[in-house]
Amino acid sequence: MRYIRLTLRILFFAALLFCITVFTAVIVMNRTVSREYKINRGDTFKIDSAIPVTVDFKGVKASSEDFKNVGEVFDVDLKILGIIPFSKASVTVVDETYVSVLGTPFGMKIYTNGLLVISTGDVETASGTVNPAQDAGIKVGDYIVSANGERINCNEDLVETVIESGGKPLALEITRAGKSKKLSVTPALDKNEGLYRIGVWVRDSSAGVGTLTFYSPASNVICGLGHGICDRDTGKLLSLEHGELVSAEIISVIKGSAGEPGELKGRFTSDRISDIALNTDNGVYGNPYKLLDTSKLVKVAYKQDIKNGDAQILCTISGDKPKLYSCRVQKRTGAYDLNTQNMIVTVTDKELISATGGIIQGMSGSPILQNGELIGAVTHVFVDDPKKGYAVFAENMLDTAASAEKERLKNAS
Repeated sequence: MRYIRLTLRILFFAALLFCITVFTAVIVMNRTVSREYKINRGDTFKIDSAIPVTVDFKGVKASSEDFKNVGEVFDVDLKILGIIPFSKASVTVVDETYVSVLGTPFGMKIYTNGLLVISTGDVETASGTVNPAQDAGIKVGDYIVSANGERINCNEDLVETVIESGGKPLALEITRAGKSKKLSVTPALDKNEGLYRIGVWVRDSSAGVGTLTFYSPASNVICGLGHGICDRDTGKLLSLEHGELVSAEIISVIKGSAGEPGELKGRFTSDRISDIALNTDNGVYGNPYKLLDTSKLVKVAYKQDIKNGDAQILCTISGDKPKLYSCRVQKRTGAYDLNTQNMIVTVTDKELISATGGIIQGMSGSPILQNGELIGAVTHVFVDDPKKGYAVFAENMLDTAASAEKERLKNAS
């Protein structure tokens, strides 16, 4: 009897351990796989994972014969070890995509859609301190679009409108989190300057240097930066009115160190590259003003085909000629659920580390290649360890490039 009890206890704990293991594996796998994939026509679909995963279509293991018609979308079942179902995914069949990989520096000039409020403050009047903007409900991060029905295009427009108000209330149109809102603000007479003020500090433009990632001949879109242009004070993505990319050359390097991000110092040149159609979380996108060289095209790798391990960064740290440097990439946990910062990249190239310390400002957008294919672009540096930073999937940038082309066609029509 004691033997039977012991056996049952062992079986119970073994079953419990098995259930815990399966449950943990399901949780882990759900965080490390995507719900949407692309696959080239006729390819075999595989998921790179520490735990073997099989892909079933209509109850049997999927094969290259299933994915032969471009444009078709398949709903597949994902199974651990071919036995335990843990998720579903959609697979879209596409043609191979090739782009011109760049790695060259660019300058950007961007003008906001309205005036971005970066701060509010008090106005000293003869009767005491007041805060007209705050009283009106204006908040940091708002965009002031118009006053009394007149479009506000720059800082000077707002200053002039407030001064000429004579202290009468102004009907403002603002946007907040993408939604339009109407407010009334009453300017106050500044006793020190003798001019009317509403107590806001605003920004109407931004400029900087980054790195171009690729040009897509299929969509006629050029892109770079790998992350959006955000306001340095609010940290929010700038709402785009219009902008332009111009060529640039790197004239000096401020080497990065732990706690001190470095920087590429660039100089704008007169060569205009493109407009800026989109400012997004994973980069800036525009339509080139002239035809670009497409003689050397590189295939874009899909996220499931990227391997943790050796890769190369293509970047420019002097002049305007890019060079390849060695690095390693590691996909982040939950990478497939992110629009940007999908991978951690570690610079291993001694020459690049000696010159820059690793990843520095201005290298954002630098293409990352693995086995001759474009897998992503550098986006951010780790402040405490400049040899490391984040990178975005090239596939995500390519999807946004297609959106930029749709935006161009919409505006053209």
